[in-house]
Amino acid sequence: MNVENDSTHHRFLARLPEGEGELIYRQIAPHTLELVHTEVDPKLRGRGVAEALAEAAIEHARTHGLHVVPTCPYVQRWLTKHPEHQDLIVARADAD
Repeated sequence: MNVENDSTHHRFLARLPEGEGELIYRQIAPHTLELVHTEVDPKLRGRGVAEALAEAAIEHARTHGLHVVPTCPYVQRWLTKHPEHQDLIVARADAD
């Protein structure tokens, strides 16, 4: 599944013929992204779209040397299942 970083609108976006999903983010410090909200078209639920969005956001953070503040409940749950990414997580108060 192709996920693009729509930096103009501060979101990671997955477009499929049946609809789209997005993970909205904010740059809250020079090296920190807040992962705010994940939304997937109901027709796409259960097809791994939210997971692909979370993976893309985390890969983007790792590639660009960023930390993340996961305020999105879906991303929080996803990260508990993927402890290999714990090194990227910071609390909002610790954002650089």
